[in-house]
Amino acid sequence: MKKIVIIRVCEIFLKGKNRFYFVNLLEEHIKKALCDIKCDVEKLQMRFLVENFDESDYDRIADRLLKVCGIHNISPAYLVKSDYDEIKNCAVALCSEKEGTFKVETNRADKTFPMNSVELSRELGGEILDACKNLKVDVRKPDFTVNVDIRENCKTLIYTDSVKAVGGMPIGSSGHGFLMLSGGIDSPVAGYMMCKRGMKLSAVHFHSYPYTGEAAKEKVISLGKTISEYSAGMTLYVVKFTHIQEQIHEKCDEDLMITLMRRFMMRITERLALKYGGQSIITGESLGQVASQTMESITSSNSVVKIPVFRPLIAFDKLETIEIAEKIGTYETSILPYEDCCTVFLPKHPAIKPKLDRVIREESKLDVESLIDEALGFVEVIEL
Repeated sequence: MKKIVIIRVCEIFLKGKNRFYFVNLLEEHIKKALCDIKCDVEKLQMRFLVENFDESDYDRIADRLLKVCGIHNISPAYLVKSDYDEIKNCAVALCSEKEGTFKVETNRADKTFPMNSVELSRELGGEILDACKNLKVDVRKPDFTVNVDIRENCKTLIYTDSVKAVGGMPIGSSGHGFLMLSGGIDSPVAGYMMCKRGMKLSAVHFHSYPYTGEAAKEKVISLGKTISEYSAGMTLYVVKFTHIQEQIHEKCDEDLMITLMRRFMMRITERLALKYGGQSIITGESLGQVASQTMESITSSNSVVKIPVFRPLIAFDKLETIEIAEKIGTYETSILPYEDCCTVFLPKHPAIKPKLDRVIREESKLDVESLIDEALGFVEVIEL
């Protein structure tokens, strides 16, 4: 018997006549994720098989597949000939170290196989019971199920476990967005959420050297690398933001510091997006979480850009966001104690409900276009 991996798709099932566009896109990302591992990827009807790999590579294969958006779940499985004795021996071997209750479910796509699905399930269940004295049958709520899939090519797939993957849609099926990536907990999670919906990501980080050091930038690069595993790679644009912050601090009312910064960030992100094929902006904002995330503050930020702004965490509380951050592996990096640009010149009492006419009046004290052009002249491009 040969070890393989069964890959099942997610929402692609809901697609109609254009379904194969999504299937082919997912196949492309599966092959890209496994490009440096010797294996073969075979496309079946709404499923994929990974086979002909060294069994020592299984953990690496599984880890990468679980981060490919569009995959619903994966199963470590075995491929045997469609022969009763081979199927029986494999099923018994799979159950030999298990405990509790089980049942057998058979899918007989090959109608020439001499036993029908019910007969084969019954016979295999008896064989497993005889060989594994620590197991009992429970056809209603078993602890695990032995799945037997008899294919038309005289091959049979046998497995007992499935591991949940990211789900959602294949990357690239929902356009290209630019994530405003800070060193905090929220923005990496926001990026991950949009990856699940099939959006290809690039990221923009605003760096305020020397107020924020190289360690802070390396922290963001580390977060970007983690998110890039879900986005099938990602480009990070690091923007020098120091002079803009100094000018706002020097010339404008202190309580509007964060509001004005956000407006500059939105404008710069939009220009980078338009230059490099982006169609939207993504932020990690959650309504009411901090002063810059009130309805009035968000309205102020939105007013300076024309492309869509997605805020996938807008109704999340912090604990919900932390739970996802822990799951995707960004939380421990996000809480490292390095400041980002949003903590530089932080006002004691930031405006919670800034009035737009006052914001515009304060912003008129600055040469907005020159400051944006200057910042765009100092952009570091990092491929992740």
